[in-house]
Amino acid sequence: MLLRPLFNSIAIRQVLGCIMQAMEREALLYAPIDGGRVRCNVCQWRCALAPGKLGVCRVRQNRDGTMVSLNYGEVSSVAVDPIEKKPLLHFYPGSRVFSLGGWGCNFHCVHCQNWEIACTSLPESSRYLPPEEAVSLAQQYKCHGIAWTYNEPTVWFEYTLDSARLAKSKGLYTVYVTNGYLTPEALDEIGPYLDAWRVDVKGFTDEAYMRIANIPAWRGILDVAVRARTRWGMHVEVVTNVIPTINDDDSQLRGIAHWIATELGPRTPWHVTRFFPMHRLQDVPPTPPATIQRAIDIGRDEGLRFVYAGNISGPSEDTVCYSCGRTAVRRRGYATEIVGLDGGRCSNCGSDLNIVDGPLDPER
Repeated sequence: MLLRPLFNSIAIRQVLGCIMQAMEREALLYAPIDGGRVRCNVCQWRCALAPGKLGVCRVRQNRDGTMVSLNYGEVSSVAVDPIEKKPLLHFYPGSRVFSLGGWGCNFHCVHCQNWEIACTSLPESSRYLPPEEAVSLAQQYKCHGIAWTYNEPTVWFEYTLDSARLAKSKGLYTVYVTNGYLTPEALDEIGPYLDAWRVDVKGFTDEAYMRIANIPAWRGILDVAVRARTRWGMHVEVVTNVIPTINDDDSQLRGIAHWIATELGPRTPWHVTRFFPMHRLQDVPPTPPATIQRAIDIGRDEGLRFVYAGNISGPSEDTVCYSCGRTAVRRRGYATEIVGLDGGRCSNCGSDLNIVDGPLDPER
């Protein structure tokens, strides 16, 4: 259910009050340095901004020595989604998640699917949705949780922190769909209020990350993902969009799979998704289906129990027990049926499938 069109409805206008004003807040996690400059410590760019300058994300600004977040509560996209759409296949399967997107990003990926909202400056006017109303709408639409997605939630840090804290107090789960470039200190700030970390690992070489996102130092993404799981107990799933000639070689795919298996654990889901030409990467053909199957085979060869294909018809996204071969969760598109699951374990043999499952409000 896409709610963006509903912003024009009477009900949503009443909820939002037709607010079209920019919301600004003093940012968290910044420090003065020299000459009136301040350093932002929310993402791993750690931008050092002179007075009046914007960060890489285009939504954080130095105002006379005070770091200001320009996009607090500014919403570009709202939807009710199946959790499988994030994709998260081992996290409350079959549940509904209230999905929110804002403006801006600290990456500028050449193949960005949501470039209209991510690769842009904050518009002159947009809808303001305070945390209280976001949580209220999630409950109204009978969602089990909230996900910050569509653009990078890191650049919306203060808003997502306030919203996550409130959502948890109301019994909702919380999800970051992220490029993973949050700093360790920012992760530790929001960690108590996040349940799932759905992170992109876009490649496994300096060249791949530079070509895809112009990111020169990417290994901190891996460290923060491990920290999310080990320090904060978040459920982690990894996505790699497999792009011909950029990150589809055996060495990178094997490197990612090996890292997941050894650092996050062999039961961590890895989603290998098919690339289609998009945004500023129109000269690369779609990923051949055989390449996706090769990535699946590599993942399994490295010991991963659950490797899923995305953006492609054919390969099943069923969750099958690696021990006895029984299907635990059956999926057709976004339709999900739990057929062999007992508290995150295979109901047939008891093997741990690393699925976060449990009672959810039946009214949702």
